[in-house]
Amino acid sequence: MSYIEIHDVSRTYRQKDQVFQALSHVDLQIEQGEFICLLGPSGCGKSTLLNILAGFDRVTEGTVSIGGKPITAPTIRNVTIFQNYGLLPWRTVEKNVELGLESLHIPADKRHEIAEHYLKLVGLQDFRHHHPAELSGGMQQRVAIARALAVDPDILFMDEPFAALDALTRMNLQDEISSICRQQHKTIIFVTHDIDESVVLADRIVIMTPNPGHIKAILPVDLHGQRDRTSPDFLHVRDRVFQSFSLKPEDKTEYYI
Repeated sequence: MSYIEIHDVSRTYRQKDQVFQALSHVDLQIEQGEFICLLGPSGCGKSTLLNILAGFDRVTEGTVSIGGKPITAPTIRNVTIFQNYGLLPWRTVEKNVELGLESLHIPADKRHEIAEHYLKLVGLQDFRHHHPAELSGGMQQRVAIARALAVDPDILFMDEPFAALDALTRMNLQDEISSICRQQHKTIIFVTHDIDESVVLADRIVIMTPNPGHIKAILPVDLHGQRDRTSPDFLHVRDRVFQSFSLKPEDKTEYYI
């Protein structure tokens, strides 16, 4: 059995007399320590699937489990990072990082030590007494990452966390989160609509298409170490992703490359 098991999952929403199927018969297995990117256009169900895995939503059909246990609710062991950072404006950077530690009843001196460690990890130790409004968007997202890592989660769920950032900041954060999470052997489920981002980050790219949302392909990314966006190997994987999206819409057979 894999660490995360998604078996024949469908999700249907009903509004008045209308029915919308966000996911249709999704099957996916994820191993512990994998970096998985859910890639696809708007409406393909990737955020719905992430929310189900994080415990914020329920399946209509099928089953989902982590470590052999059904997912019934969010847990601090599995942390979600959103696009809007979610920082508390009245708290300093350091106190924002300590937020999850407080809910775990970690003593104040230990909280300070852990927060300092993770602020150094994301390069913000000199900004620990600043407030979020005094930081750039990229810096705020680094605080959100440090806060998530501080509670030592088993899984990080990331829902297009870099989408609102400028291109250079986004690339820098892609490299940082890839390096940090691989050093710490975290399991990451990362939602994106950016093909290059998925190739930079993922061990496997799960390609999703809409109407209804389903898995079109699962593409292993056979790159190691720092990923050079201009290398022939990188461009080869990128081309294979483009090829997957060029398949005929009526062919909804899941396949593995």
